[in-house]
Amino acid sequence: MGVKTKNGVVLSDEQLEHIAERFEHGEWPEGETRIVRGRPHLFGEALKSITYKDTASEIAAMDARAASLGLSRSEYLRALVRRDLAGMA
Repeated sequence: MGVKTKNGVVLSDEQLEHIAERFEHGEWPEGETRIVRGRPHLFGEALKSITYKDTASEIAAMDARAASLGLSRSEYLRALVRRDLAGMA
């Protein structure tokens, strides 16, 4: 099956296994050696936290609405803000 890398190179399953074995033995393949920890950026750039306070009942209602849409609280709030900002244009 294989995968396509960020720079467009396609690696076969055999190549991936070979690379994995080298990593497991402490060997680094040529090229990119920088390890980036954590999840990849969801929106092409780093996210920054913002906070605000609200009542417990409002937060519960927010969470219930987000869950009913299959979203996390953050995803729900991001969607609301983006929709509002798009309406300003």
